[in-house]
Amino acid sequence: MSEAKLKRTLTGRVVSNKMDKTVTVLVERLVRHPLYGKMVRQSKKYHAHDEANAFEEGDLVEIVETRPYSKTKSWAVSKLIEKARTV
Repeated sequence: MSEAKLKRTLTGRVVSNKMDKTVTVLVERLVRHPLYGKMVRQSKKYHAHDEANAFEEGDLVEIVETRPYSKTKSWAVSKLIEKARTV
């Protein structure tokens, strides 16, 4: 019997939606410095598939790992967590 493989999920903020059906998501995480022990913020950008072009800059979204859509895009936006606040 085969078990369903769990897909990795990450939470981040949309920093760009200028491409068609693609958003750039900035994911930040805290790691402890190995020598000094201070918590350091590390970040990485991921290209994620957005079929309906529904997400705007500043939205907090959850992305899930999928098959490769292109050379740089192997994540897809799964759900909106928080809508961006506009002034």
